Amino acid sequence: MPKRYMSIWFRHLATDRMVRLHPELRDKPFLLYTPEHGRMVVRASSRALDREGIVSGMVVADVRAILPSVEVFPDEPATTEKLLKDLAEWFLRYTPVAATDPPDGLMLDITGCTHLWGGELSYLKSIIVRLRKGGYDVRAAIADTIGAAWAMARYCKNGTIVEPGRQAEVLRSLPPAALRLETTILQRLEKLGFRQIGQLSRISRTNLRRRFGDVLLIRLGQAFGTEPELLNPVQPPPLYQEWLPTLEPIRTAKGIEIALQRLLDSLCERFFNEGKGMRTGTFKGYRVDGKIEQISIGTNRASRNAAHLFKLFELKIPEIEPALGIELFVLEATLVEEVSETQEALWSMGNSDHAAIAELLDNIAGKVGMKSIHRYLPLEHHWPEASIKEVSSLVEEPETKWRTDRPRPLHLLPHPEPVEVMVALPDYPPLHFRYKGNLIKVAKADGPERIEQEWWLQTGPPRDYYYVEDENGARYWLFRLGTYGNGEPRWFLHGFFA
Repeated sequence: MPKRYMSIWFRHLATDRMVRLHPELRDKPFLLYTPEHGRMVVRASSRALDREGIVSGMVVADVRAILPSVEVFPDEPATTEKLLKDLAEWFLRYTPVAATDPPDGLMLDITGCTHLWGGELSYLKSIIVRLRKGGYDVRAAIADTIGAAWAMARYCKNGTIVEPGRQAEVLRSLPPAALRLETTILQRLEKLGFRQIGQLSRISRTNLRRRFGDVLLIRLGQAFGTEPELLNPVQPPPLYQEWLPTLEPIRTAKGIEIALQRLLDSLCERFFNEGKGMRTGTFKGYRVDGKIEQISIGTNRASRNAAHLFKLFELKIPEIEPALGIELFVLEATLVEEVSETQEALWSMGNSDHAAIAELLDNIAGKVGMKSIHRYLPLEHHWPEASIKEVSSLVEEPETKWRTDRPRPLHLLPHPEPVEVMVALPDYPPLHFRYKGNLIKVAKADGPERIEQEWWLQTGPPRDYYYVEDENGARYWLFRLGTYGNGEPRWFLHGFFA
């Protein structure tokens, strides 16, 4: 599926934010300024000032000479930057990949998303309408590349949708500024008479590189789709998060435990009210020196048992180094799942075997790691090594029942191991076999049990399995691959019985 991107340009992001906070400014001319070399310089102007020709970079004193009634406010770039990030997170309802495009734009990877809104046109109109209702003056466009979408949003008609594969012909008529180039490069292009991107395509890459450097070629390639460009998408903040600032920095393990217990109590209360539980969580400590200490846990099933979760975190508290002290504790539930009524009943019963097993496995996993614990479930396959699968979840249900009509070894080897066998007659069980240099004499035997190949997966000779017991009572599961009369069969050991 070809990539599709949407660029959203907030033409008056900073001043629109002011109007949202102070509605009385909606139709008034005002600007935001910042001190620069002893002067107040315009950083953003309202929509009313735009109509008067006031732009960023002008001196506030000159603007007041033209419009004495203009209101001025200090610019807050950090607040505007946070607003842009918040808007990107809000757009995660439209696409899983949303990135900020500072200072006043967003870039969305909308590949495979627009059909949910009935197509790209409906998708784009829905976004523009929602943002305008929120008080934002926006322009947006859709194209195959990030560079093309950015250019269309700022230099073409609002709501432009470039058909797949046609960005090159649309870009050629746009000015070089649509390539996101630095001011110095644009000034040099202006002096040399380049007014459209199409003029640059007629110049050799060698000459362009010699005159303007690699940046121009990279931007051209990103716009036309011949150079790669990646987004740095925002990550949504954890939905379930508790904070605990401290009056004085915490340096002791006991203090860390108290903070953790308080955060768990608060978070588990939220879980109880919402019918949810924690599967994975992270406990962070923000140190005075700016470093972050953190530990993480995981559970076999969603839990809102604060005492149990505390035990899991407690095992890892020694890994936290408070140094000069921790001034902020944060507990995040990074994976949250629903807790069913049946599961809740299990957690509330003190003598529940299921809850006890789950907590026991969580405690063991906290010491040896989650990947060290698994259980086996049956699969619908004839071939023994393909008839089971490993899972780590306690709640996953088997797709089929365990086979109980024939004996199966307690220890099944992951791969059958070849053995040397002595048989009295074809189709008879072995008299003895040699395994890892040891000669094992067979005292009892039963079989064969024939297991055919699964023709829809693979082809080949069948296996004839035998259950044999040696003179000391140890039992083995052997099989013969192939039949006599069709070449020389081979023998393998596949498992051990209890």
